[in-house]
Amino acid sequence: MRNAQSAYQLISFIVDKVPKAGVVVDDHVFEASKLLGDAKINSVMAIMQDWSKNHKLLSQKAKAIRSKEIKLKGVTFKSCKLAAPLLYPGDIYCAGANYTDHMLEMSVVTGQPLGPNMKELGEMPWHFLKSSRSSIVGPNAKVPLPHYSKMVDWEIELAAVIGKACHRVSAKDAMKYVAGYTIANDLSARDAMRRPKNPPSSPFHMDWIGQKCFDGACPIGPWIVPASQISDPHQLGLKLWVNDVLMQDSNTSNLIFNVAEQIEALSTRITLQPGDLVLTGTPAGVGMGRKLFLKAGDRVKMHIDEIGELHHTMVA
Repeated sequence: MRNAQSAYQLISFIVDKVPKAGVVVDDHVFEASKLLGDAKINSVMAIMQDWSKNHKLLSQKAKAIRSKEIKLKGVTFKSCKLAAPLLYPGDIYCAGANYTDHMLEMSVVTGQPLGPNMKELGEMPWHFLKSSRSSIVGPNAKVPLPHYSKMVDWEIELAAVIGKACHRVSAKDAMKYVAGYTIANDLSARDAMRRPKNPPSSPFHMDWIGQKCFDGACPIGPWIVPASQISDPHQLGLKLWVNDVLMQDSNTSNLIFNVAEQIEALSTRITLQPGDLVLTGTPAGVGMGRKLFLKAGDRVKMHIDEIGELHHTMVA
């Protein structure tokens, strides 16, 4: 971690039944609005609207708290009831087929030859959209299984949080627009991905809403780590367990299109806004490859290096 003295994490936590932006310094939490001296900046989304200014000030405050230059009364992190760190993201863009190991895994499942990937063919990254307000849940959430699916799958992903509006940016400049990173689980209802009465050749054959956008379909958390504190987003180990059984174990070095290339591609079509999320893809180890899917009572744990752990439980 770089600049350890000024390091902090952003959370949303519940105060008197109301979610507020919190700043974690070591194991204590401080209300972001008090550190920033502005009662209107009381959500993480509000912080993102002027990320450069707010991040600089929060870094200074974190350093001052550690050095005891300022004395503020916080609460212990363990005592906080957490919500999703970003309430609520703007748009959620999710990369598909973007890990080399996952492409190999799915080629075995589908019986199709692996072949060259889209980057090797000179194609752009491919993304779909996930709903925000209904899909987003936070740490330790109880996620209801969608009533229409018996094949709900897990997909751990590194999620980049956009901190500045960007339009037609180049890959070499794209990382300047990332505020930070969090962990996401792109839950997927595999048995709702196709509309069987439409032939595979039909543009209406795939059902991306049914597969990707049910209630609770996008757990994120436990916090947002500022990008300046991540040594290299393309060298992070990521793991997912179901009931303490390791299912996914990979590294972001296996990304086909890296974070910058994804932002470049997306921003050629639409302006990315502060508070948008880019889910960068999932590695091998999903349930589809094992014919094993989530059921009520299953406990999911995710870990990404330099970020932390995210937990949630599936319920009926």
